[in-house]
Amino acid sequence: MIENSKTPRGVVLVSGGMDSAVTAAIARSECHEVSFLHVRYGALTQDREQQSFEALTAHFAPAQCLMTECPSLKAVGGSALTDSSIGIPEGDPDRIGIPVTYVPFRNAHFLSVAVSYAEVLKYDRIYIGAVEEDGSGYPDCRRIFYDAFEQAARLGTAPSDSTLSILTPVIHLSKADIVREGVRLGVPFELTWSCYKNGQKACGRCDSCALRLRGFSRAGVSDPLEYD
Repeated sequence: MIENSKTPRGVVLVSGGMDSAVTAAIARSECHEVSFLHVRYGALTQDREQQSFEALTAHFAPAQCLMTECPSLKAVGGSALTDSSIGIPEGDPDRIGIPVTYVPFRNAHFLSVAVSYAEVLKYDRIYIGAVEEDGSGYPDCRRIFYDAFEQAARLGTAPSDSTLSILTPVIHLSKADIVREGVRLGVPFELTWSCYKNGQKACGRCDSCALRLRGFSRAGVSDPLEYD
């Protein structure tokens, strides 16, 4: 989508979590220019996630940043992250099967916005901090999904010979490896938010907290986030 492939430019989807923060740091190290995108979709923790996004934006100072809304995901429902009537289960980092915290086809919605944003900016890359370890393998966190979406995005954007790439630099890393990479890149983990519950402090008990805490423990690094 840009003529000079030696000066890559990337849109980075930044949720405010640790994986997207490390992905943002990787993107900044690889690209001539990056711009951040944050999508509010009616998650019960969206205000806290926005706070982390804004703090990470101030830290990384991207060329541009866009925050937008995707209300259809909350309207559709079907997830404990958007529907308060569905309880968030206690954390089990070795859980088998897709948990109720899966938001149906969420990442496709995010990528669609990112592709539009990249096309307007004339960027050639989209970065997303998807991790296959998360949520026992959410179906939209697999690399095979991003390969297919990348092909669809190339076909549906201008010019017709688009080389738009969707990059998932942490997708095959363990949480411990993500922590180590973040430390190497100087990621401010204290600014991030991973918890599925809405509070001033992370609950320390949901799946996301359990995965995060195990990652920091295995990496031999102290997690700077406050927990209940």
